[in-house]
Amino acid sequence: MLSIDLVRESPGKVKESQKRRNESEKIVDKVLEKDKEWRERLQRMEDLRHEKNEKSERIAELKQEGKNAEKKINEMKKVKKELGGLENQVEELKKKRDELLLKIPNILDEEVPEGEGEEDNVEIKRWGEEPEFDFEPKVHTEILESRGLLDVERGSKVAGSDFYFLKGELVELDLALQRFALDFLNDKGYKIIEPPYLVNTEVYEGISGATDGTGEESYKIKDKDLWLIPTSEYPVGGMFKDETFLEEELPVKLCAVSPCFRREGGGHGKYSRGLYRMHQFNKVEQFVFCKPEDSWDYFEELQENAEEMYQKLGLHYRVVNACTGDISDKASRLYDVECWMADGKFHETGSNSNCLDYQSRNLEIKYREGEGKPPKGYVHTLNNTALATSRTMIAIIEQNQREDGSIEIPEALRPYMDGKEVIS
Repeated sequence: MLSIDLVRESPGKVKESQKRRNESEKIVDKVLEKDKEWRERLQRMEDLRHEKNEKSERIAELKQEGKNAEKKINEMKKVKKELGGLENQVEELKKKRDELLLKIPNILDEEVPEGEGEEDNVEIKRWGEEPEFDFEPKVHTEILESRGLLDVERGSKVAGSDFYFLKGELVELDLALQRFALDFLNDKGYKIIEPPYLVNTEVYEGISGATDGTGEESYKIKDKDLWLIPTSEYPVGGMFKDETFLEEELPVKLCAVSPCFRREGGGHGKYSRGLYRMHQFNKVEQFVFCKPEDSWDYFEELQENAEEMYQKLGLHYRVVNACTGDISDKASRLYDVECWMADGKFHETGSNSNCLDYQSRNLEIKYREGEGKPPKGYVHTLNNTALATSRTMIAIIEQNQREDGSIEIPEALRPYMDGKEVIS
């Protein structure tokens, strides 16, 4: 959620961001209108409370002096009656204002390029060389099914489309990627955690900035105030809800490993072949809580960490700056890492987002200079897909395939696979 002070003081800035996102600017005026009404009622409520205190004191004085206080008592009753109604109104108006405020996405950073969709994302760098084959490269599903490493039919039988059984060395590869990423980030000073795989609605909406599961097309647990996590960003981001950090404790740099669950599967007009867009997959996530003035430095650090891992895996990739029509509501700026795949195109394998104080404001995560001092403000939050194993496996399989259908294992992963060099 945006700061109401920002909307009050810089409505033009908020409207310009809305315009760039191709979102309604009228929502800003609606927030200001409801905010003005709330502040007027709030002021009236405070005036009445002051009047109530004065009349209470006067009634006590009259009684002490043995004088008739009936007139003041009747006046007091009228004040109490109006005050009681106003307190409910003020609470309801603030609730309605904040509901409107929640519908405004984060303010876009100036470096976010203009565009309507992912085809307008701007490439900012490329690493490695496109693989060369002296045979027609196959897609990963053809390789894996022929080797008995992926069972699509039985996955669909037990859970429906876009669920699969991973088998044998494919499971080993998945686990190797997780251990590789965890060890890499642990060496970088990120604390490893395994979070809950469920979060409550308050945390879900606080992180996503959306209601009813629209943020990540998530699964809701029936008759429970719980959601299956679409990414560990959700439980990790909510980990310090309603807490205040000391400045000296920041930054807090975390690395979480978990399965992820999303309703969005194949189709939707997007690239969705095989393991690319699954309802369930594993991921290692980077997450940082920091002081506002440091967040862009950590944005670059997270990006460097992710790219270094892809480089150690020897994968050909590019980085794109997500445009105004493709960036998420919660992000101020977002970079995607896209790996080359056997169709000759680059496809997203991970993303890096600076959410500023958009999430921490929802979840009341603040910081202060020292014990006993008032909060200075809200921390900034950043999240980065260190490695989403399913999509990274696609890149490894399709870039490292051999004519006989075997797959060369990246050297960085061999220690995690008992020294194996090839999946054969």
